[in-house]
Amino acid sequence: MITTLQGLTADAPSTGILPLPPHFQVERVGEVWRVPYSQRAAEAEIWAKQHGIPAAAADRVRVGLLLIDVQNTFCIPGFELFVAGGSGLGAVEDNQRLCQFIYRNLAQITQIIPTLDTHTAMQIFHPIFWMDAQGSHPEPATSISVADIRSGRWQVNPAVAASLVQGDLPTLQAHVLHYAEQLEQGGKYPLIVWPYHSMLGGIGHALVPAVEEAIFFHSIARFSQASLELKGANPLTENYSVLSPEVLTGPTGDPIDEKNNPLIRYLLGFDALIVAGQAKSHCLAWTVSDLLQEIQAQDPKLARKIYLLEDCTSAVVIPGVVDFSEQAEAAFARFAAAGMHRVRSTDSMWDWPDFPRDPEGASPTQHPV
Repeated sequence: MITTLQGLTADAPSTGILPLPPHFQVERVGEVWRVPYSQRAAEAEIWAKQHGIPAAAADRVRVGLLLIDVQNTFCIPGFELFVAGGSGLGAVEDNQRLCQFIYRNLAQITQIIPTLDTHTAMQIFHPIFWMDAQGSHPEPATSISVADIRSGRWQVNPAVAASLVQGDLPTLQAHVLHYAEQLEQGGKYPLIVWPYHSMLGGIGHALVPAVEEAIFFHSIARFSQASLELKGANPLTENYSVLSPEVLTGPTGDPIDEKNNPLIRYLLGFDALIVAGQAKSHCLAWTVSDLLQEIQAQDPKLARKIYLLEDCTSAVVIPGVVDFSEQAEAAFARFAAAGMHRVRSTDSMWDWPDFPRDPEGASPTQHPV
């Protein structure tokens, strides 16, 4: 028996599956609050000693946890793009399970890589960028097609050109037409006008406090620096995926942005990579799709090291407006057909198919104490 932080006792885990630390309150996962860093840091070090959790550098099987856009803007009810999923509380329920997964598998997760959707006001998918003949901006969820741009139904707001392209409106107009054409030719989602969201410096941009707290607790307990990855700040393209913008080149072949090749190499360097976050139908799906494309170009067998935590992600569902559940399911089916694994957070990693074993023969959920 060992003593916990509250003076209670708990069995030392023989399988590496840890109890939940006393500070975790599942009912607060859907709220915004301040993480008490100093207190949690002290508790994390004590927790690691009590449970014999080693520094991540000792891991013989390196497990990465890629968290896609677990931010207030997507995960807290009432924020701009809350992912309600089929239940109406999708992202909250996902994060309740995600936090528990992190805490229970603290000793197995080598590093956590959270992505942060990152935007400013004047971007190609925000209302101010566009206007109609009367000077009105499009409502959020408006789809802008090549035909809309050619007909003048939606046109670039001339006032934004000064901020984005030194007043060169013709260049910006040529860019948006080319951009919409590239989206249609690539079979991707059309250009959608979204509400202002994930605004850099704003509260919506921040990680969900309960998840941030779990990431911080992991960092201290395992001496493993979380690696935050920003995406989406380029005003002239979209970044559903953290690995690549939606369109890479402009109308004259000039680069708009580039693939995140260093991150691709880093993620594929783990022995196992677990993926969770929001939304299953959009940013998570496109990130995994880009990763799969790289895998198939290198070695299709690498797909077997990817684990999709499907009870910690939800599709975009707006009742009576749009439901992307079918598209999300089709994407996950395609990923599984390519060799990736669909798993649940409540199952032991030891039971996951193809999960890498320690080279010395130990279970991946066991560490020497």
